[in-house]
Amino acid sequence: MAKCEVCGNDYDKSFTVTMKGKAHTFDSFECAIHALAPKCSHCACKIIGHGVENNGTFYCCARCAAMSGVTGLEDRV
Repeated sequence: MAKCEVCGNDYDKSFTVTMKGKAHTFDSFECAIHALAPKCSHCACKIIGHGVENNGTFYCCARCAAMSGVTGLEDRV
């Protein structure tokens, strides 16, 4: 069994995610999202979908990007 790096649970169905060359072990997707998902630069929610990006800054949606002064991003074309 492997221990989740977020909650410490020692779980027989834990899994490993490799991100930027570093391995991370989790017991649930919830913990993986908590540790690895980027935060929206406007509203601070975790981005678990596609989101949008402008010059290395991540937003959960085009509206949050627009609220931060970013133009030209759309959720749908």
